[in-house]
Amino acid sequence: MRRRARSSLRSGMKTSPWIILGSTVILLIVVIVLAIQNTNREKRYISKILREKGAALIRAVEAGARTGMMGMMWAGPQIQRLLEETARLPDVLYLAIVDPEGRAVADSDPSKINLPFRPNHKVIHLGPDLEESWELVPFGEKGQAFEVHRRFEPTRPGAGQGLGRMHGMMRRYGEIPDAADDWHGRLEKEQFLIVVGLDVAPFEEAIREDIQTTVVLSVVLLLSGFGGFVSLFWMYSYRTAKQSLQDTSAFADEVVTHMPVGLIATDRDGQITFFNPAAAKITGLQPAMAKGRQPDSVLPPQLCGLKQELDSGATITDKEMECVFSGQRSVPVSVSATRIINEAGQLVGQILILRDLGEVRRLQDEIRRQEKLAALGGLAAGVAHEIRNPLSSIKGLATFFAAQFEDGSESKQAAGVMIQEVDRLNRVITELLDFARPTDLKCNATDLAPLISRSIQLIQQEAANQDIQIETHIADDICPVMIDADRIAQCLLNIYLNAIQAMEHGGKLTVRCETEDNHYARIAVSDTGPGIKTAHLSKIFDPYFTTKNKGTGLGLAIVNKIVEAHQARLKVESEPGKGATFTLRFACQNFPAEKRTL
Repeated sequence: MRRRARSSLRSGMKTSPWIILGSTVILLIVVIVLAIQNTNREKRYISKILREKGAALIRAVEAGARTGMMGMMWAGPQIQRLLEETARLPDVLYLAIVDPEGRAVADSDPSKINLPFRPNHKVIHLGPDLEESWELVPFGEKGQAFEVHRRFEPTRPGAGQGLGRMHGMMRRYGEIPDAADDWHGRLEKEQFLIVVGLDVAPFEEAIREDIQTTVVLSVVLLLSGFGGFVSLFWMYSYRTAKQSLQDTSAFADEVVTHMPVGLIATDRDGQITFFNPAAAKITGLQPAMAKGRQPDSVLPPQLCGLKQELDSGATITDKEMECVFSGQRSVPVSVSATRIINEAGQLVGQILILRDLGEVRRLQDEIRRQEKLAALGGLAAGVAHEIRNPLSSIKGLATFFAAQFEDGSESKQAAGVMIQEVDRLNRVITELLDFARPTDLKCNATDLAPLISRSIQLIQQEAANQDIQIETHIADDICPVMIDADRIAQCLLNIYLNAIQAMEHGGKLTVRCETEDNHYARIAVSDTGPGIKTAHLSKIFDPYFTTKNKGTGLGLAIVNKIVEAHQARLKVESEPGKGATFTLRFACQNFPAEKRTL
């Protein structure tokens, strides 16, 4: 037990790094996922702020342009100055108005006017007319700009035409130069974009600081979780090892206590420390009387003589002997014994295992009996075959000679006796053949109550002729059984007839049928005859054994053979002068075959 417990503990310690590693990986994944989600959430929040800031700047520029154009007749130069002044605000990198061809018609950097706003990249507004869209674009050597763009709407719909006529009049009178109206007059006909570039450096710095904070917290959480996992694992390992040791101890105690062989254990001083119930049953000793004593004082000399072999280091395996235990009871036993040595090579004690061979020898005797019956059956079949042909000839000649004599003559009577004896001998041969040939069963689910009733009807007249009363007790809840009804009826008739023949001066024949343990159907046939002698009980199923003057000795042998073919059980109980009881026990139809103990 201790070795097994230590082995289990070592196994748990070997697997612990994998458990800790797996737990750490899971925790690390959780921390990384949370950190990524937090970073993405910060980025979305910052994008929302920058987008709203860019949208506010666009609306402010549009409002300024709308006011100037409507009230002060602004044109391109004034809107250009508005972009330049607005671009001076903190975090604003640039402002520009882009025409459909991608050229900057107005820009916070005047040097970029009439040039492609972004080479090799066309600015396309993807949202609805009055909805801002954004993207991150390169700015400078290594930086980025958060760019917000939307359709430029400095005038209300329908107002551009009147504004154009007013600008034309002012141009004719010289108040507005011709070049100033290069692009803003196209606002009503074409879609211009206003683009705002915002500096993302402060926000990126805030994100980096947030990421650093998240990393620090994640590391702290990871270390805390790792330490918690390790602590929980060691606590669980301790509790598991303790529970495993308790379970192993309880399991070992239950096994050695309820094992079907006797187990006797001694300590290093040679005193008995364990004496299980099977050992008590075999030896007839109570465990309380044996524990704490030397084996020499309670066990037979044959067993104690094994101590010398054990002390020499030998191991005894299945040594058969006859031992006389308490009450002068001789028991055939098989003995196995060995010494218990711990890991340090020290003697811990000795174990003695006793196995009762009484049941084994009974089964061996039964096997020998079956082999003898099989050989006898084969021989009988051959002999019967050789005898039946001459019997037919003898009967034919006897019948012929009987017809030659006058009725009432001694010769005719002698011929009749010859015919009767030939018939009797033929019946004996028929029974012998029935016993010798293999039993061919045709089993079906059968209700025993009608079967018993029909079989009793067949012997009622013969029982009445001998002044024998018949009583039947059949329960209402008898389960169906899988049997060959004709064969079982034959068995019951043989048992009935034996009982009737045993009660020559009258008596009572009782038939009971009931359910046993909810899984078996039991038929018991009892008579009030003289009973069976104890010496004859073990022989009544042997072929040709009979105590009757006219019996053949094959009836009960055939009954036993049919019952065994059904995998059922036939048992006889009798006391001289008190009658006999034959019991047939069948498994119910729905009872699993592997659980049957017939």
